[in-house]
Amino acid sequence: MVRRPAVAGQFYSSRKDDLVDELKRCFLSPLGPGHLPEVNKDGPRRIVGAVVPHAGLMFSGPVAAHLYAELAKDGLPETVVLIGPNHTGYGRPMSASGDDFETPLGILRSDKDVVSHLKGVIEVDRAAHMYEHSLEVQMPFLQYLSPDIKIVPVVMGQQDIVMARESAKVLREACSGKDVVYIASSDFSHYVSAATAKSKDEKVIERILELDAEGVMDTVNTYDISMCGYGPVATALLASGASSSRLLHYGNSGDVRPMKDVVGYASIALYK
Repeated sequence: MVRRPAVAGQFYSSRKDDLVDELKRCFLSPLGPGHLPEVNKDGPRRIVGAVVPHAGLMFSGPVAAHLYAELAKDGLPETVVLIGPNHTGYGRPMSASGDDFETPLGILRSDKDVVSHLKGVIEVDRAAHMYEHSLEVQMPFLQYLSPDIKIVPVVMGQQDIVMARESAKVLREACSGKDVVYIASSDFSHYVSAATAKSKDEKVIERILELDAEGVMDTVNTYDISMCGYGPVATALLASGASSSRLLHYGNSGDVRPMKDVVGYASIALYK
């Protein structure tokens, strides 16, 4: 089965050539890394996890490009486990998909071996993935780096520390022996002033940089931060077993176009 694009033409360009040009603009943007990535096939492969935004490429793409440029420099894994929030409400509390995913750049293959070993709280359920954008907007970046990279798409509906811990355990077991990177897809504060977003988002980012999954959850709840993917972030922290981290870039939608209320974006790399 192939899951067709749900947000092509909305969150990113629907034509192949236009999408390639759009991705290049993300990398070359003054808000992006400023260069086109070249995959280092002999890279150190220190990255084990990441946090990356998922708005339309026009707005969050340059921030996301920082992570994908860093991933290219580090060397690509065999498989990327994509963990995103469930915006639609469809599907199970923790829903994986074994389907391949189509974008205008072609077909991105799922790692069916990993998916076949998922159990417990992570259930295979297509419904959660039908219209979900949080994972789909990451896929063109991955295809730009390599058409052969595999994915394990996971959508998280129930975002709490217990689910994060259980899901991380299942993912680690299913990915045992494989070279993987766990990428959590999340935007940060939604529709607040840039100053408020920065103040609140810095509190969460500090917890992420300290590799404190429970602290991420507590901070979001304590300060009422409208971060949509705090559960996926906690899950990626726990699954990756990272020992260090680095904030690659923080920004907001107002950096692209002046606006009163903004959405916060961050790219963070987690290292072994």
